[in-house]
Amino acid sequence: MRPTLTHLALHVPDLEACVAFYKRYCGMHIIHEREGKGSRIVWMAEPGKEHRFIFVIMPGGQERHLASDDYSHFGFAVESAEEVDRIAREAETAGCLIWAPREDVYPVGYYCGLRDPAGNYVEFSYGQPLGPGSETMPIPRSM
Repeated sequence: MRPTLTHLALHVPDLEACVAFYKRYCGMHIIHEREGKGSRIVWMAEPGKEHRFIFVIMPGGQERHLASDDYSHFGFAVESAEEVDRIAREAETAGCLIWAPREDVYPVGYYCGLRDPAGNYVEFSYGQPLGPGSETMPIPRSM
């Protein structure tokens, strides 16, 4: 059997703020929580993906300080360009928008970027050949 990516584990400086962020912007929910090594550990997933991929969020991390042109990020696909715009407006009001909505060449598509409370960047995109509905899109080939 080949390895399968199942989770991403993050140490964060403010556990509650990060859990709230991923609930609010990413639609994730808590699927498991426990006390581990003296602190609360939270597992979060997208609805329907609880057995495929989760975020494990743990307290005790240092805030990340990424440059605005650092494109290290977690990527979430959304159903429309309008949804990208809605998320960006909400994030701008909350003070966590880092990349205003923009269109880029295929396969990047239309996207915006937010900064989570730990300093990680989170992209919301439409039109990439990834995520729900992308099965009919061509896979990008190297040039």
